[in-house]
Amino acid sequence: MPESAGAPQPEHARVAPPTVKSGAPPQAVAELDVERWREGSLSRERDLVAEELPVGLFYHGVPHGVMLATPADLEDFGIGFTLSEGLVDDAREIHDVEVVYGAETAEVRLSVAWERFSALLEQRRRLTGRTGCGLCGVETAEQAIRAVKPVGEGPAVTVADVHSSIAELAHRQPLNARTGSVHAAAWVVPGGGIDIVREDVGRHNALDKLIGARVRSGAGFSGGFLLLTSRASYEMIQKSAAVGIAFLVALSAPTALAVRLAERAGMTLVAFARERQHVVYAGSERLR
Repeated sequence: MPESAGAPQPEHARVAPPTVKSGAPPQAVAELDVERWREGSLSRERDLVAEELPVGLFYHGVPHGVMLATPADLEDFGIGFTLSEGLVDDAREIHDVEVVYGAETAEVRLSVAWERFSALLEQRRRLTGRTGCGLCGVETAEQAIRAVKPVGEGPAVTVADVHSSIAELAHRQPLNARTGSVHAAAWVVPGGGIDIVREDVGRHNALDKLIGARVRSGAGFSGGFLLLTSRASYEMIQKSAAVGIAFLVALSAPTALAVRLAERAGMTLVAFARERQHVVYAGSERLR
């Protein structure tokens, strides 16, 4: 169910830059021969394993960084990463996106407004991101903790909305159902359930893909909430606040820094959200 057409939308959510694909995208899941040991018995079977490959991010042909990611929805990933990392303030500053697949690599090639690209050149970063890393592409401590802006009023969410979405998400993760090894980020509309889900071996990547998917669909972030299968670490708060997400629910734990950042941004943070239980760490006024 999409957001209400009458809900105010941030400007960055109204523009979807054109995208181009080159080459054949690899499968997101690999089928492998394995030896399975169970209760003293050995059997040879076929097993499904999530793929990951190096994904290079390029702006106007200049390398910005490399992340290990699931080779799916990479257009979403490029747009979401560019916004959530504060490389641009508005999707209108992203002009083109092209995804080029190699044999075991992929490149996301973006062009942005010239003034943004000039700033990128000044802080050019070349680091390789690991699957679980939290400081990918950061050179100094000052870059790690960016200032967060107030997220705005945000939605009113009921406890029933939170817990029904958790139950629904269990059936909306096709990659994880096959491999058991990927994270998911879901966008939930109060009263309407889950609108969209993105999966990846990296939790940051799953969130970036979700942000990009929302932007490409012309939708915003004011009328719903974010549901994560991962822990609520500070960078997940930072990325969410960058695009104006005001309500975040995580199935796992938060960190103390994440809670402080959520409070600074005026964000609602709910974590340890499981069947019939949750903990509110910040912004309890939005949860009813």
